[in-house]
Amino acid sequence: MIHDPIEPFLEAIRPGLPILGLDLGTKTLGVAISDRLWSVATPLETIKRKKFTLDANALLEICTAREVGGLIFGLPLNMDASEGPRVQSTRAFARNLERLSDLPMAFWDERLSTVAAERALLEADTSRKRRAEVIDHVAASYILQGALDRMRFISEARP
Repeated sequence: MIHDPIEPFLEAIRPGLPILGLDLGTKTLGVAISDRLWSVATPLETIKRKKFTLDANALLEICTAREVGGLIFGLPLNMDASEGPRVQSTRAFARNLERLSDLPMAFWDERLSTVAAERALLEADTSRKRRAEVIDHVAASYILQGALDRMRFISEARP
């Protein structure tokens, strides 16, 4: 089930299972994973996109192998918070994936996540070639970390 905003997602996921963060691009799908306490996001891998069925199968294989409890999709909103074609594509991917999986899913504003990932990789003196290889799953970890931080804030604010 897709939850938007993230608060109902927090109610739907099982504690103790990691969460995947996804940076859905036209050519690649960046994947990051949380720890089981939902405190730290770690870049995992980049899937080269082919067609939906193959992309979904690759993603669901990761979910099974890693015992994932939910998915966070980066939502590529425009800087003015309007929704463009990439947002529609991300929402369509999530809806199609929802037909194949019972995992809870949510969206997280991904504005500037790739910029932050690029800056971190530059500060780490990563070569241009290596940056191109890892940028998508590093961006996915920024997306996931933002969602995890929000989830922790929501949990701490509850009585």
